[in-house]
Amino acid sequence: MAVKVLVVDDSAFFRRRVTEILSAHAGIEVIGTANNGEEAVAQVMALRPDVVTMDVEMPVMDGITAVKAIMAKRPMPILMFSSLTHEGAKATLDALEAGAADFLPKKFEDIARQRDDAVNVLQQRVLAIAKPSTRLTRPTFSRANTESTARTRPSTTDPSVSHRSSASSSVSTPLPKSLTAANSRYQLFAIGTSTGGPVALQTILTQLPANFPYPIVMVQHMPAAFTRAFAQRLNGLCQIEVKEAEDGDSLKPGCAYLAPGGKQMLVDGRSGAARLRIHEDKDPRITYRPSVDITFASAAKVYGGKVLGIILTGMGADGREGSRLLKQAGAEIWAQDEASCVVYGMPMAVTQAGIASKSLALNDVAGQVLREVGFR
Repeated sequence: MAVKVLVVDDSAFFRRRVTEILSAHAGIEVIGTANNGEEAVAQVMALRPDVVTMDVEMPVMDGITAVKAIMAKRPMPILMFSSLTHEGAKATLDALEAGAADFLPKKFEDIARQRDDAVNVLQQRVLAIAKPSTRLTRPTFSRANTESTARTRPSTTDPSVSHRSSASSSVSTPLPKSLTAANSRYQLFAIGTSTGGPVALQTILTQLPANFPYPIVMVQHMPAAFTRAFAQRLNGLCQIEVKEAEDGDSLKPGCAYLAPGGKQMLVDGRSGAARLRIHEDKDPRITYRPSVDITFASAAKVYGGKVLGIILTGMGADGREGSRLLKQAGAEIWAQDEASCVVYGMPMAVTQAGIASKSLALNDVAGQVLREVGFR
């Protein structure tokens, strides 16, 4: 049965282009279009599509407002189209917080070098977020509320989180309150994610206290124009420090380093005195820039088994081989569970390979991490 799609954009040319690309796939049917957010909300209620593609900037009602309205009335996977600018990044992050499942650059030449590759990316992204495992409601955040509660009550679950999904992800256990003694088994916390990752990372990082005992390295599949804006947003919400990683950064406890988009992030040196190396990667054999596999593999060389790693929601299998190397070195690897993932691809890959020792609902990850590293 074909995935039914509603295409929303104020540009008639772009609506036609997206419609043609999606309709060329036998498993996708475009059942309608809309030229602004208000019309999109009405079409969602009338046509009941499986997926909506949504522009951010539109007249009458913008994409972010439309996402909020759709998620309130009839939750469904929404794919945003965004410009690769700083302002476009901020707007797209707002849309993801409002409930959108994923995003793509509006200029298709920014998606892939070849037109056929860009067409395939769009088609596969729509199919991926349309799968039944895609969560239609997820924890959503009010930035003002999250910032105030995260900074004043680091040991409790953020009350601005709305838990409205399945039972496996709707109940969070209380967070441990104090660090008794850092678990000497670990020296690094490593996270890899893709589709659905911005909300997942925000859910976890906003619950970590300022005295988190290890550095954190994070790989989120995201364009270069987005990672700095995302790191800045997280830094404003979290008690820990969050920054876009720079070449030569020393890894410090209580600081999270986000791999810059379009480049690779490697851990270098020795445990206790490690630094990050950021470099361009033109190897056509490498699909992801940044790549979870590459960062995790470098962490295995430096830290060996003294790593707690987790693979969160995302398409594909990036992170499986890097996690395998960490596991072989004695590291602990966890994965997000299917029910709380936007796309159960990357976590499924490490789980089915027998690499992950735990499968956790998103809302339970922070608590489990804190207990594992020594908070009680």
